[in-house]
Amino acid sequence: MIRHHPADDLLLSLAAGTLSIGTSLVVRTHIETCVQCQERLGLFEAVGGVTLEDLPPASLSAQALARTLATIDRPASTHPTAASRTFDRGDRPSLPAGMAWPRALEACTSTPWRFLAPGMRWSRLRLPAHPDAKLFLLRIGSGRNLPFHTHKGTELTQVLHGAFADGREVFGAGDFDAADQSIHHCRLSPTGPTASALPQSRARCNLIARLHARWPA
Repeated sequence: MIRHHPADDLLLSLAAGTLSIGTSLVVRTHIETCVQCQERLGLFEAVGGVTLEDLPPASLSAQALARTLATIDRPASTHPTAASRTFDRGDRPSLPAGMAWPRALEACTSTPWRFLAPGMRWSRLRLPAHPDAKLFLLRIGSGRNLPFHTHKGTELTQVLHGAFADGREVFGAGDFDAADQSIHHCRLSPTGPTASALPQSRARCNLIARLHARWPA
């Protein structure tokens, strides 16, 4: 059962299209398996649609239609963009048994698991069309923990598999967490392994499986 969800301001920003790409991926990864947040996002998107319908119409120049039609008829560019290039996603890091790769992360390339500390591994995820986005997976073995720490800005974590406790709450598969500079915590994987993912502005992704991200204030 999912007990921890993104706040409404994050869902509103997602509906409005104003989230950074990393943060958006973490929130969308949560929504994939959370019916409650799917319904909330649908509500916010519907409200946004009604608001647009109530706005006064904007006037267009006399050449607007001609320019649009000319753009449609223009031959496609032969120079591939970053978004249109094919790319090698690489060998995705192995996941815990029973865990599926999130659909929200399908476009990401990934590195193999890299050593972080005994019982801990991390994998960097990249989006070819958004090279500045930082997204990480963190995998923490059972009984392993990170030292007490805080954050600059806000760190967003999506638990993909397993569970962890941080001195405030226990977060299980599907749960979402946001921790800012007011939070001092450590992450302990009591019944692991855990995997999570984190997008970063500076965002991180933990695979307890956890997905982490930092959302600027």
